Amino acid sequence: MNTPTNLIDDIRDLLNNSVRDVLATMFSLEAQSAPAADVRVGDEPLVAGSVGFIGDVNGVVYIMVPEGFARSLACQMLGLSEAELDGDEMVNDVIGELSNMVVGGVKSQLCDRGLSCVLTIPSVVRGQSLSAEPVKSIERRRLGFHCGAGHAIVELQFKTSH
Repeated sequence: MNTPTNLIDDIRDLLNNSVRDVLATMFSLEAQSAPAADVRVGDEPLVAGSVGFIGDVNGVVYIMVPEGFARSLACQMLGLSEAELDGDEMVNDVIGELSNMVVGGVKSQLCDRGLSCVLTIPSVVRGQSLSAEPVKSIERRRLGFHCGAGHAIVELQFKTSH
């Protein structure tokens, strides 16, 4: 993991594994990797969780899922029926926690490789056709996942210079 391009691609691979591990462990879902361009989230509003990492490596990860899939994940994690979900707050909390667990798995692997970093507090936004535009000196990688009937797009934005 020497050059910035190699490092971001290594982090992308760690992220791919972490998404699959967390969805399998916490939601009993098998996530199939797919090119992000092939993952269609439709016209449904999106729920996006984000967590950043700061230290020897700096970046942010966005996990975007259609609202219906976010509600399904919330029901699964909380052991509730759809009718028992109380508004958007529970769903937002689950998507924030999903983001935190996924990026926490990446952080652990980075620290094992001698690249110390800390995580930011998770945040959640909702909207139609969400996109996170990188600024100068930021590279990004997008991953797609098919998770049963649900879909997710995961975006890594990585700062390549200090």
